Amino acid sequence: MFGLVAALLTDGDPYLLDIGAPGRVSVSRGYVETKSGRPSTAEDIAKAADGVRFVFVGESHDNPDHHQAQADIISALIKRGRNVSVGFEMFTRDNQANLNPFTMGWWSDEEFQTNADWKKQWGFPYRLYKPIFDVVKQNQLPMAALNVPRDWVRQVSRQGADSLTDEQKKWVPAPLDLGNKEHRSIFDALIGGHPSTGADGMYAGQVTWDTGMANSALDFMADSKSPKAVMVVCAGSGHVMYGQGINWRIQKRTGEKVLTVTCIDTDQPREVSKGLGDFVFAAPPAKG
Repeated sequence: MFGLVAALLTDGDPYLLDIGAPGRVSVSRGYVETKSGRPSTAEDIAKAADGVRFVFVGESHDNPDHHQAQADIISALIKRGRNVSVGFEMFTRDNQANLNPFTMGWWSDEEFQTNADWKKQWGFPYRLYKPIFDVVKQNQLPMAALNVPRDWVRQVSRQGADSLTDEQKKWVPAPLDLGNKEHRSIFDALIGGHPSTGADGMYAGQVTWDTGMANSALDFMADSKSPKAVMVVCAGSGHVMYGQGINWRIQKRTGEKVLTVTCIDTDQPREVSKGLGDFVFAAPPAKG
């Protein structure tokens, strides 16, 4: 829902919230491990993911460097011997059948975009995401369509969670947990830091997104019993930062450890909260 470019135009700074690990760390271009403050690599992230089933890499949708980082992390996990699948915010769950033929190498990029209805499903230029899809195709990685339809999110925003039907609840389990105060503080920072008309409804919509994607990821991984299995979840940073979005909902349901990489936009060295992610990847904002 939230691009971090837009978020930095708000009154507050969503990178400096006091959530999770205390303290701040300096970041510049590239990866940093927030706990130690050490510069890191995609290979370091893959090593840190040993024993973890879900790796979240939050992005700014229009930043090509963020997508290259996602592709590099996927490649590093493959080299480490993991059985990798890739979960995408960019596709709704009912589109799953249109992802599988591309994984198998049966479709070209052009056929994939057409058959998976890329422009309508997502809308950001395909070329931005091509590094990820190249790795997927070269390695025949399973892809998971994680998202729920946008009109469901609008429905909950306007009518509340009780308006979800029994069929919709198969993808978005009820009741929606709206009580995570830290998650709400991130949401508030991303929309400007001030209460506004309709903010509670908008927040319920955000929780619908995160809950639905967490449920889709868990359903997709339900049959993956191998300890080498791992899903890399590619989603907007607002869905993963501080470990309070999709990741929090998976942890709440399973109790398992996850790994979060938050990509940020900055063209200058700066400080961020250590709680922003296990790792942070910094790159200049996309040029408009």
